[in-house]
Amino acid sequence: MTTLPEFSALASNVLFLTFVLGIPLYGHFKGVRVYETFVQGAKEGFDVAVRIIPYLVAILVAVGMFRASGAMELIARGVPEALKSIGLTPDVLTLAVMRPLSGSATLGMLGEIIAAHGPDSYPARLASVIVGSTETTLYVIAVYFGAVSITRTRYALHAGLLADAAGIGASVAICRLFFA
Repeated sequence: MTTLPEFSALASNVLFLTFVLGIPLYGHFKGVRVYETFVQGAKEGFDVAVRIIPYLVAILVAVGMFRASGAMELIARGVPEALKSIGLTPDVLTLAVMRPLSGSATLGMLGEIIAAHGPDSYPARLASVIVGSTETTLYVIAVYFGAVSITRTRYALHAGLLADAAGIGASVAICRLFFA
């Protein structure tokens, strides 16, 4: 008798193999020149990567400047007691501020919060829910809009940051309901 983890591993391997073999076979039987189509898509992907490099450099410089400027420490020191009482400790708040800028920096901060407080602590759970409920808005705008050469984002930035704020608020409410 197989255990659940063994069955899960077997099922994921079978599913992966089905996709790896099934998609090219399906394309072949539909008359698609699979290899040529794959190479053309890879070429277009490379062209997109070259086009978005300036936007990626800009966002990485912005993140570096934000961290090096000491703004994170200012935010951490300026956290009012009211925010601390609902669980937005300085480290969780700085994670929430960093999230729209950089996903990898946020994951590093999440790891630090988990290491400092433990994985089952309220700050670690709140930080995890915030990471799952928000988006790297500025990074997404830089990459996706840059990939299609859109320079005027209109309301996308406002909507994205508003959605991030709503995600943080909902994260606090849900975590207080279930974990406090």
